[in-house]
Amino acid sequence: MLYHDRHEAGGELAKLLHEYQDKPDVLVLALPRGGLPVASAIADELRAPLDVLVVRKLGLPWQPELAAGAIAPGGIIVRNPQVAALFQNLDKTLEQVAARELLELKRRENLYRAGRPALDVRNRTVILVDDGIATGSTMEAAVRAMRALQARSVVVAVPVAPPETVEMLSRCADRVVCPHQPEPFVAVGRWYEEFPQLADEEVIAILAQDRLAVQPASSDKRRAQ
Repeated sequence: MLYHDRHEAGGELAKLLHEYQDKPDVLVLALPRGGLPVASAIADELRAPLDVLVVRKLGLPWQPELAAGAIAPGGIIVRNPQVAALFQNLDKTLEQVAARELLELKRRENLYRAGRPALDVRNRTVILVDDGIATGSTMEAAVRAMRALQARSVVVAVPVAPPETVEMLSRCADRVVCPHQPEPFVAVGRWYEEFPQLADEEVIAILAQDRLAVQPASSDKRRAQ
């Protein structure tokens, strides 16, 4: 299965999330940058509020592309157990990386929200969306962040991920929706015809467009919670 682009992938996911449509307690949170076009398509179809949840991957200092863990709002840190098994002092190794990525996390939150507070997830059903998952460390950190903020239910929705990652996330999330679980996985971009990198400006534009589309107290439009 190949998705044409992230928007099409979001449309396919939305079909599998139909039961959440027009539910006043449902929120859709995107992991930016790549998860936002997917999440926007889902939020449009479900008529649910859309926001971002900034989570940062923690790479090793000498191999930054390797996902050794992830950090989420509130200082929540998740370690990749496969990497941790190879390094006895992984926590110490990641200290400086985590400090740097926390600064970037806060920068992006401030930039994307432009002073708006994050949506309140307490006692809500939160649908966490990304454009795909490889190791799962970043999404696991996102799920843990939602638990810490007292979300009632956490649903992970992604277009593509390896089966072992889906199984791992099923142990921490209440539900995982992933229609395409290929083996071998290779990489997220392998399963898209168009997979451009998104800039911060594009994230801001999508969120601004979404806010303009929201009309409160309307039964046929997305509810602003």
